[in-house]
Amino acid sequence: MTRLEYNNTVRELLGDTTSPASAFPSEDEGLGFSNNADMQTVSPVLAERYMVVAEQVATRATQNLQRLLPCKPAAIGEQACALEFIKKMGRRAFRRPLSDADVQALLTAYTAGRTGADFRTGIERVLQVLLQSPEFLYRVEVGEPMPGREGVYALDDWEIASRLSFLLWSSTPDEELLNAAEAGRLGTAEEVAAQARRMLADPRARETVREFHAQWLGLNRIDTLIKDSVAYPRFTPSIRPHLRAEVDAFLDHVIWEAQGDLKTLFTAPYTFLDGTLAAYYGLPPPGGTGMVKVQLPAGRASGLFTQGGLLAVLATPNQTSPIHRGKFVRERLLCQTIPPPPDGIPLLAPDPDPKLTARERMAIHRQQPSCNGCHLMMDPIGFGFEKFDGIGRFREKEVTGAPVDDSGEVVGREIGAFRGLPDLAARLAEDPEVHSCLVKNWFRFAFGRSETEADACTQRQLETAFTTSRGNIKELLITLTQTDAFRFRNAPEGSK
Repeated sequence: MTRLEYNNTVRELLGDTTSPASAFPSEDEGLGFSNNADMQTVSPVLAERYMVVAEQVATRATQNLQRLLPCKPAAIGEQACALEFIKKMGRRAFRRPLSDADVQALLTAYTAGRTGADFRTGIERVLQVLLQSPEFLYRVEVGEPMPGREGVYALDDWEIASRLSFLLWSSTPDEELLNAAEAGRLGTAEEVAAQARRMLADPRARETVREFHAQWLGLNRIDTLIKDSVAYPRFTPSIRPHLRAEVDAFLDHVIWEAQGDLKTLFTAPYTFLDGTLAAYYGLPPPGGTGMVKVQLPAGRASGLFTQGGLLAVLATPNQTSPIHRGKFVRERLLCQTIPPPPDGIPLLAPDPDPKLTARERMAIHRQQPSCNGCHLMMDPIGFGFEKFDGIGRFREKEVTGAPVDDSGEVVGREIGAFRGLPDLAARLAEDPEVHSCLVKNWFRFAFGRSETEADACTQRQLETAFTTSRGNIKELLITLTQTDAFRFRNAPEGSK
């Protein structure tokens, strides 16, 4: 499990809202996501933290046994109540029914904790064992061989339940999903889709969708962003949570209350502001409390592209960066790879100069043959962002006092030349390659791995469904649960 999944799971199982996984080592990303299986290794430090956190969580959980237990030990006896707790909590923690061996091992843990202590300590020991078990920490998938399809295994209902819950909620299955698995009601695509639609209507799905976008677009960097206080005195650590709240409120609204489509994500003429953020942008107070939906003047709003937090991330501490912004479009939205500079080539990041415009600063790249090729892919795109400064505030003039020239070009693409960020965003929203890239990223996030040649049919199925739904994000999530990649798995290479 990732840190998010661990925190959500202990909250669901035990009501623990302390985010205990924050004590784990930082996560490595693969293909842009923290749940990539190739990066999910357990170091000795992480194993130790699993133990320490399990002990802490178990201690907190057993302070209120009346809330935790499904029975009263005084009424049915301690041993019987411990057994009932083990079976009920074990089913939820392991996301499947316990085997006789599982039950016996947990009863042994209970007895060891109870001996020389009290009933609470015995239950605490059971929780410690559950929270450190590989069956809890890993999503175990075995499946059954498919007749006539060598090397293909159909996941059983319990495994499908886990895939659904971790995809849509980043957490463990709820009782309704486990009951459906126990009754064998997750064996068809229609049954899986029905559960997926139910789960998407649950508020827990919002957190997962926010997390996808945060990792895909690099929005988590807002939380720790630092700017030069001389260049940008308005940017202080206190503004960061407001910038993050803006993008979260915008995503929630577009996906769950508005059209829920990619075009609106890219081109919506509104954002969400509170009084602090309105002052930061130099706009009138929005009125009301919390984050309020605000229509912005033409040219100043284009969905995610004009969110101040994202724009600040895509800049340096003391100036705008056509490089970072162009690279963002190429790599995050078009799934293209910009190669690193050749060995021995120094990084050319010109210092701010009040006498030079952004285009003049970037001209240094055109003078270096070894740099020009890659920067031709990035810089002309980044120029289109120049009406937004390095902390995401709209401006009409450069630091030189000259009018901002926000014309740009996506070299080598049909999009070609454009004028300003709204124009670029609208063109990207219609670009099939952007649609394909979003689908590819959802695939990687959903399955924790890269796509392979064997996934070609799944990719086509997802892209067709996304186009048919006019770019609807929720429908894309439903379609993910209908694919062969979701309901089946391939045998590991070299196995029989």
